[in-house]
Amino acid sequence: MLKVILQSKRVIPPFNEAARDLRVQNVPLWLWQRNVLAPYVTRETEVPEKSPLPQLHEPMLVYRDNLFFDEFYIDEFIKQAKRRGRPCRAAFSLDDPAFREHALPLSVSYTPAGLNYLADLWYYPNGPEADVDPLVISLQSREVGFYHVPSYMAGERGDLVYQVPQRAMMAIDCWSHMFIVDVVFGLFKRANRYEVRSNTDPIFKLQITARALYEGRQVLECSEMVKVGKGCTIDPHAIIHGPTTIGDNVTIGAGTVIENCIIGNNVNISQDVQLMLSVVGDGTFLPFRAALFETTIMDNSMVAQNTCLQMCVVGRNTFIGAGSTFTDYNLLPAPIKTLDGNENLKPTNLPVLGGAVGHNCRIGAGMIVYPARTIESDVVIAASKERRVIDKDVKYEDSDHHKMKNSHLHKRLYPRRGESDLESW
Repeated sequence: MLKVILQSKRVIPPFNEAARDLRVQNVPLWLWQRNVLAPYVTRETEVPEKSPLPQLHEPMLVYRDNLFFDEFYIDEFIKQAKRRGRPCRAAFSLDDPAFREHALPLSVSYTPAGLNYLADLWYYPNGPEADVDPLVISLQSREVGFYHVPSYMAGERGDLVYQVPQRAMMAIDCWSHMFIVDVVFGLFKRANRYEVRSNTDPIFKLQITARALYEGRQVLECSEMVKVGKGCTIDPHAIIHGPTTIGDNVTIGAGTVIENCIIGNNVNISQDVQLMLSVVGDGTFLPFRAALFETTIMDNSMVAQNTCLQMCVVGRNTFIGAGSTFTDYNLLPAPIKTLDGNENLKPTNLPVLGGAVGHNCRIGAGMIVYPARTIESDVVIAASKERRVIDKDVKYEDSDHHKMKNSHLHKRLYPRRGESDLESW
């Protein structure tokens, strides 16, 4: 089957990079797509935005390059599409809680069609055709709590919950979608599938229990739940609960606690670091007592000691200084807003949400960042009397390095689309 990739020109603030080049589950999105579709396709081609599809009379899978999907969704979509024997387009119903609550808000990629929303994923059994049937695939979501909070924090929502799918597919149009993809549609989904399988598959449950007994560990700590790569050094006093995946050449210090995370290759985690439901990219350095909760850090970044990030997305090659805090809760019960796919400020539909930091940023020590604020790629922020609290989005023009003597030493690597390197600031 031929795979046709529709290129999208949209870039994702504050990274100033297309979704296909950002990392999901610690791999670039384009590579994730290729790996998931590998069993179904034999050839691929890319089509620029607004260009016609190849006019070939053969089976064809067409998708936009900002789509995230997992193998469970794609397998069901292709299976049902082939069974129909007609051209099909992926669709969602508003009755699907995971789509309604997490994928649809802030998105600009779905096309309303009656009671459904159409996504940019098509199957053509005999080449492109104009008449296409919508194909609704349920995400099979379950409501899962992630915070039990005091009543004054919960408001009308009660306990804080996610609608966690067992199959995942959504368009990435803004930075908060990266958070949903990695945490809700990624780590939570993985744990959800483990739980459902252990409750419905006695052989799988027996396999995990037997492995834990053989290794003398708790079930969540056994090698069936914690996958460790080659060349790793893990202190015996570290606590690691699965499902967790650890890459190659990783160092983990004493007192570290890791629960349901993806840790990339060549990561250095020092003593007493706390990691929960987070994705840590290749080459990341986390000094002692750093803490990440539901946070994504892309490759070759560093979060210094005593810094806490909750529900955040951090780009590659970025430094966040010691003692900084990214808050995730509005003190007044106002909706948390951030930029949607058209860069308009809209409610996120999330009661708590941290911030986003772009690529190649340098954030000084002791900063406080308000919920859902963004710091654009290539920004340098030094704590000062004038700025220690980030209460609005920080653009490249606001970067402190423009006022520094050696500003030329910090190169702009990720300009906005249509702009060149603005080193004249």
